Amino acid sequence: MEILTQSLKSAKRATQATMTAYLQTPTPNSEVQVFEPLLIIPGGSMTHIPEEESEKTALAFSAKGYAVFILRYTFVSQQTPLYPAPVLDVAEAVHQIKFHQSEWHLNNRLHLMAFSAGGQIAGLYNDYWDSEWLTKSSGYSASDLSFTDLVLGYPVIDFDAGFPTDQTTRNQWTDDPAFFSASHHVTATNRPTFIWATVDDPIVPAQNSLNYFLAQQAQNISQEIHLFEHGPHGMDIANGLVAHHPEGNQPHVAHWVDMACEWMKSDHHQF
Repeated sequence: MEILTQSLKSAKRATQATMTAYLQTPTPNSEVQVFEPLLIIPGGSMTHIPEEESEKTALAFSAKGYAVFILRYTFVSQQTPLYPAPVLDVAEAVHQIKFHQSEWHLNNRLHLMAFSAGGQIAGLYNDYWDSEWLTKSSGYSASDLSFTDLVLGYPVIDFDAGFPTDQTTRNQWTDDPAFFSASHHVTATNRPTFIWATVDDPIVPAQNSLNYFLAQQAQNISQEIHLFEHGPHGMDIANGLVAHHPEGNQPHVAHWVDMACEWMKSDHHQF
């Protein structure tokens, strides 16, 4: 495995965002071996990303054969209001992964995976990846920004669905909450989506996941949703490696990892 970190600055905009890659090493003398790229957009309430948990999650999916990338996007301490900077960071990361496809031994599928607040960023990217404002702002074409599918874990989706809870934080995130509430902007070109959450999540209500699921269902988007009965917020792969406390070790919820891998292997459109 090769691990590298690179800046996501582009000709169009300055950013402090970075992307860390956990690249698969092809079998010696192999001329044809390629790997599926998986871009992870962590949570962290737009103030940080949980680096230890994110790395362990990346390694878990690396062990399943993916070339994994962790996006460290723009935080509220670097830009206020924050949006649309994190969405543009995703666009730059997608472009960089495609640009290095041959060098990094990647195939022509690209999966996005996001958790908590990162889920709102990814949900918005799913809504807007081929929009005029995002292509113009990023400087890339819709084909440059396309991807295969999206996996969302306990995502924040809308600004009126229980998180953030205070107006001060919402103002730090955006001065246009209607435009950045992801369930309100689903279109027929949203990519296939896998969603999981827990019914009793005490931080980000499951209503967020349901809002996005129902909005995509109205547009006939291919999707799958799993609402587990119990589990705290922020479980990542839901085992003892990433648990913040004993309740975070949930073997039943941890099945989402294998289910998501099976789902990502299904016949979605290539990017």
